[in-house]
Amino acid sequence: MSGSVLVVSAHAADFVWRAAGAIALRTRCGDRVRIVCLSYGERGESQEIWKQPAMTVERVKQIRREEAEEAAAALGAEIAFFDCGDYPIEPGESTIPRLVAEFRELQPETVLAHSPHDPYNPDHPAAHELTMRSRVYAQAAGYPAPGRQLGAPPVFYFEPHQPEQCRFNPQVLLDITSVFDAKMKAIEAIRTQKHMWDYYADLARRRGVQAVRNSGNKEIKYAEAYERAYPQVASDLS
Repeated sequence: MSGSVLVVSAHAADFVWRAAGAIALRTRCGDRVRIVCLSYGERGESQEIWKQPAMTVERVKQIRREEAEEAAAALGAEIAFFDCGDYPIEPGESTIPRLVAEFRELQPETVLAHSPHDPYNPDHPAAHELTMRSRVYAQAAGYPAPGRQLGAPPVFYFEPHQPEQCRFNPQVLLDITSVFDAKMKAIEAIRTQKHMWDYYADLARRRGVQAVRNSGNKEIKYAEAYERAYPQVASDLS
């Protein structure tokens, strides 16, 4: 049977910059990957769109949704939008129950999420908190949500935009060389944030250099960095 991955993205493009390689690796193996975007990023991450005359919030949301859908399709992933607002993300009464339902329906083997600290964008820690709470609630047999209770899928935090300021500690360097073409296709779907394209392509190269240094595998050209939320359970230390 194929595995599954749940990705919780604060805004409509966060999953692209930070985790597109991991997503593409899993979908190319036949796994099911579902992305939940809590917000379209219609206020804080859509500066160029707002420069257009007579722009409206609903039109910005539509543009952002179309870009995110194109990016997800390039990665072979499913995508859902919760529309929780932006700057700030404001979860409603149904947000956590909906997210718990996503966990229980998908039964993910892996969860990708924002890290808990980001002084530059409070929406990112808010997304982290919603993800972690929903994962715990989905594990509780008594929580009133349909579906089978969740097991204990590992959670990996993807790299924030300014890791040094976000207390991000890279613990996993994921080789994405074989799917870097898919990551770039997804990146280029986010046309409203072209200023980010080179930054994240360069970051993948730098993380690739570090992956070679830490593994000795000179075939690695591109990588993504992740931090574990929980201890890894192993039978040996190889």
